[in-house]
Amino acid sequence: MRMYGCVGKRVNMPGAVKVPPYREKNERGAFMKTIGIANGKIQASAISLGCMRMAGLSVSEASALIHTALDEGINFFDHADVYGEGRSEEIFAQAVEMSPTVREKLILQTKCGIRQGYYDFSTEHILEAVDGSLRRLKTDYVDLMLLHRPDALVEPEEVAEAFTRLHDSGKVRFFGVSNHKPMQIELLNRYIRQKIVVNQLQLSITNTGMIDSGINVNMLTDGAVDRDGSILDYCRLKDITIQAWSPFQYGFFEGVFLGNTRFPGLNQKIDALARAKGVPNTAIAAAWILRHPARIQPIAGTMSAARLKDICRAADIELTRAEWYDIYKAAGNMIP
Repeated sequence: MRMYGCVGKRVNMPGAVKVPPYREKNERGAFMKTIGIANGKIQASAISLGCMRMAGLSVSEASALIHTALDEGINFFDHADVYGEGRSEEIFAQAVEMSPTVREKLILQTKCGIRQGYYDFSTEHILEAVDGSLRRLKTDYVDLMLLHRPDALVEPEEVAEAFTRLHDSGKVRFFGVSNHKPMQIELLNRYIRQKIVVNQLQLSITNTGMIDSGINVNMLTDGAVDRDGSILDYCRLKDITIQAWSPFQYGFFEGVFLGNTRFPGLNQKIDALARAKGVPNTAIAAAWILRHPARIQPIAGTMSAARLKDICRAADIELTRAEWYDIYKAAGNMIP
């Protein structure tokens, strides 16, 4: 049995973002499912809004998008210091007109570690990066801070020092990583006091490497190649929430697979299920991720309010086991 809670919606726009109490129903009379992060200490909306492209919006456009997200029950917003060279965080803070009342209703996540041409997990850079994000977001703290991509020159003792100082000062509540393998997380966990609670990884119906290797066990097939160190099973064992970035993309930012002629069989299957369930095709694609028992949180990066509403319909449905596998096979994956 899946453990979900509920988050509510915001009403009465325009103007400053106003966030109502949780547990209100959305416009469809349904609750947004939630997932428990950090052993339930954070009750996050099952779908998150990724703010990478927010730098391309005006403040009024961003305000309308955030309004839609909150109306749909989204309380979790994903940032990074490099998104729009910091401008995405600034636009977000201006759009919500950040105040203590608004802030306490939002779950904010940011990431650091990517610099121009290299990665940097030094104590100094982590501390400076977080201070920069806090300044741009106009807040005293973030709920989660993630190390963005593995630094080959990482000194875990330096990460531990940065995490301790950030946690003890109240600037960061919980910590995570992005695009990390199990042994990289184990190395960090040997030194840090605050354990890793999130790992953000690329996952979509057409990017299923972490799932393929678990299905093609003891097989001489491409799907049997384990490129990620059994990261899916590892995160489940360690109670680490996987966040799926680019949940509608194929390849590495090559484009969306929905409606794409490169994936006729997959789109035929998704469209048929969408018609049968009375939801948009984007909802089926997101529901496919939500159906996995690892309780994976899709990061929806759309800057379209209408598309975001469509994606959130995924919280209204749950695919059957057979439907989940049918979609998986329609994407060209083999069942041994």
